[in-house]
Amino acid sequence: MNNVLVLVRHGESEWNRKNLFTGWRNPDLTEKGVAEAQRAGRLLKAQGVRFDIAYTSGLLRAQRTLDLILAELGQSGLDTVRDTALNERDYGELSGLNKDEARARWGADQILVWRRSYDIAPPGGESLKDTAARVLPYYKSHIWPSVRAGQNVIVAAHGNSLRALIMYLEELSAKEILEREVATGAPMLYRLTERGTVSERRDLVEHA
Repeated sequence: MNNVLVLVRHGESEWNRKNLFTGWRNPDLTEKGVAEAQRAGRLLKAQGVRFDIAYTSGLLRAQRTLDLILAELGQSGLDTVRDTALNERDYGELSGLNKDEARARWGADQILVWRRSYDIAPPGGESLKDTAARVLPYYKSHIWPSVRAGQNVIVAAHGNSLRALIMYLEELSAKEILEREVATGAPMLYRLTERGTVSERRDLVEHA
């Protein structure tokens, strides 16, 4: 299988498990997160996918997920680019807080606005629109040229940095992308045309 772009969110992190706003903080994967990353690697291996280059964020949970996937594929040591442009959305003053604590401090309605609006940022943090403003230029200048050159590319990143990419690739509205869930450790496989539009998209899932 050639000329594919795979997007995968990191496996469950320690702070996902504790229900904390994570953002640019740097927790590691849980045992479940490790298993999710390994499963993602097996799913990609079952598709016969081999990668030419990998991209990931500056955060440990995405980097470890990528390493575990590549180990399953027998591709440890693959040329990998790490860049903070692919980091998770910065949650600012919410970072490190339990989501229930945050609701108690600012109110459930305000937290919902910050989490589920496209262009309203939490104090000191980023909105999804802000996140897209750094992710998409990076995609266009670094990742897309690799795909256009015929390479198989994997991007291991985060829920919101990947939402920014998905919104662009699938031409979704702000409302549509906010309704889209990005599961941990679940590879999304795209084939792109020469113009960069999506000709095929598949979610890789484990069948019972």
